[in-house]
Amino acid sequence: MTKVAVFGAGSWGTTFAMILAEAGSPTTVWGRRQEVVDAINGDHANPDYLPGVSLPAGLRATTDPAEALDGAGFVVLAVPSQTLRANLSAWRELIPPSAVLVSLMKGIELGTTKRMSEVIREVAEVPAERVAVVSGPNLVPEIAHRQPAATVVACTDESVAARLQAICHLPPWFRPYTNPDVVGVELGGAVKNVIALAVGVSAGMGMGDNVSAMLITRGLAEISRLGAALGADAHTFAGLAGMGDLVATCTSPLSRNRTFGENLGRGMTLEEVVAATKQTAEGVKSCESVLELARKHDVEMPITEVVVGVVHDGMSPSEAGMLLMSRSPKPERYGL
Repeated sequence: MTKVAVFGAGSWGTTFAMILAEAGSPTTVWGRRQEVVDAINGDHANPDYLPGVSLPAGLRATTDPAEALDGAGFVVLAVPSQTLRANLSAWRELIPPSAVLVSLMKGIELGTTKRMSEVIREVAEVPAERVAVVSGPNLVPEIAHRQPAATVVACTDESVAARLQAICHLPPWFRPYTNPDVVGVELGGAVKNVIALAVGVSAGMGMGDNVSAMLITRGLAEISRLGAALGADAHTFAGLAGMGDLVATCTSPLSRNRTFGENLGRGMTLEEVVAATKQTAEGVKSCESVLELARKHDVEMPITEVVVGVVHDGMSPSEAGMLLMSRSPKPERYGL
C-alpha cells in the first residue's frame, strides 16, 4: 500500500485524508496545532473543523513533518494558498525523492500570479509529472458526512493521475475522474471563488435568481477566456472542475466564498466579515491575483474587477452592480 502524507489538518485536508484512509492507504495528517493532532489520534475526531464527524481509527496525525513524510509516495498539500510557498520551503528537504505532490488548494499566488502547481514545481524543484491537482464540486461538510461527490484528478502524466485516482476512489461515496489539463482544472477552482463572492454579494443585497444565473453564466465566460489565454482545454470548463465547481460554490450556503460575499452585500465591512469568518475564503485574496493575471494576458474580466473593487478598494455593492449593468451591449458568443 502506498503511504500518503496530508499537510493541513483543516476541514478539506482532514476530509481528504479520511477518504484515503477509508480507501485503504496508510495516511498521516500533519497539523500545526497539537490539540488538533491529539483529537485525531485520541478521539478519531477533528471537532474544530469537522464537528460531529467520526474519523477512521487508522488515520494518524502528527506535528512533525519528518514523521508525516517518512516513506510517503504521495504528499497532499492542503494549506491556505497564500502560505504554500513558505510552508513548502520548510518541508521540501524532507520530501521523498520520488513522491508525487498533490494540491488541494484553489488559489492564485499574490505577487507572482502563479497557480499552485507552479509554486509547487518551483519551490520543491520537481517536474510537472510529479505534481497533481484535485479539484471539483467538493463542499466539505457534505463529503465529510459521506454524501456522494465527484472530483477531478489532474496531472500531465496520465499514469500518475490514474494512480492517484485509484487511491482516492471510495465507492459509493467519492468518485474521481482524471484529466491531463492541469491549467484548466486549477483555473476553474481558483476563479470560481471570485465569482461566488459576486453571487454572494448580490444575494446579500436581496437580488434574486436571475442575477445569480447571470453572474454564474458570465463568470464561466470569464473563466473560459482566461483559460483560453493560458492554453487550457475549453472542454474542462464544461466539466466538474469548471461548471460543476462553479455552480456548487455559487449556490450552496455551505460555500465560504458565497457566505463571505453575502455578508458584504448586507453591509458588513471587510474587517467585520473577516472577524466573523472562521475558515479561509480563498477568493478574498485570490481575486487580486486573478485580476492581475488577467491583465497580464489582456483578458477582460469585468466581474472579477468589481469583486476586487468591493472587497479591497472601497466600492459599494450598488456601485459594482451599476458598473456591470451599464457596460456596452454586445453579442453573446463563446468567449465574450
